[in-house]
Amino acid sequence: MELVKKVKRMSAIGDFSLNENLLLIAGPCAMENEAQMVKTAEFLVKNGIRFLRAYPYKPRTSPNSFQGLGKDGYRIIQNLKERYHLKIVAELVDLNELDFYLENVDLIQIGARNMQNFELLKAVGKIKKPLILKRGFGNTIEEWLNAAEYILKGGNDQIILCERGIRTFETMTRNTMDISAIPLVKMLTNLPIIADPSHACGRSDLVKPLAMAAVAAGADGLLLEVHPDPENSLSDKEQALSFEEFSKMLPDLRKTAALFHKKL
Repeated sequence: MELVKKVKRMSAIGDFSLNENLLLIAGPCAMENEAQMVKTAEFLVKNGIRFLRAYPYKPRTSPNSFQGLGKDGYRIIQNLKERYHLKIVAELVDLNELDFYLENVDLIQIGARNMQNFELLKAVGKIKKPLILKRGFGNTIEEWLNAAEYILKGGNDQIILCERGIRTFETMTRNTMDISAIPLVKMLTNLPIIADPSHACGRSDLVKPLAMAAVAAGADGLLLEVHPDPENSLSDKEQALSFEEFSKMLPDLRKTAALFHKKL
């Protein structure tokens, strides 16, 4: 893991400073329709949030679960970029779709299920685009950092790691949030690290305390599931925050971020 120890810290995503600001990415688990995404985009703009989750593809454990809109979501992404001053975050699952992502997506996510898709990692290592690399739910920190090495060896040092919970024997939460991974990764590397409390716990009522804990542990940002109508969400409705829940959480997140000299 020589490269993750030597690489310089990524300082910005376009005009957004990672050193001065807490990176907050919010939006539905997966794109369902244009109305859903427009409502979410307008809500985020109103609250000063600049990064929108807009996932056309959503890999799922069951083939019978909603998988996203696929290419039908591309037009929605393009419309969102034209209408709103938001940065688009989307998960890449197929290298054949890379050209669209390079042109239309500001921050590309490599999801937990693809953390060790080594050909995908090699390919995104050759591009000049910021990436989120999620930790696999069955992977150690060392394996996760080795996955980052695959990207770094290709020349792309714009990597943000994302802790999203790991599988343990506990059954009361979807996964177990590994808070210790955040300070440990910051000791071992210069790579920014964010946390995804939504996937870590699988329960909307635990998202706020885990988000606060992640920021207190040194996380550079958060990835949160926010949906205009969680009860009718087609994906992960149990962990999605409503607009009202997100609005109530935001002031406390801003106060916590300020304690660590970060703006939100």
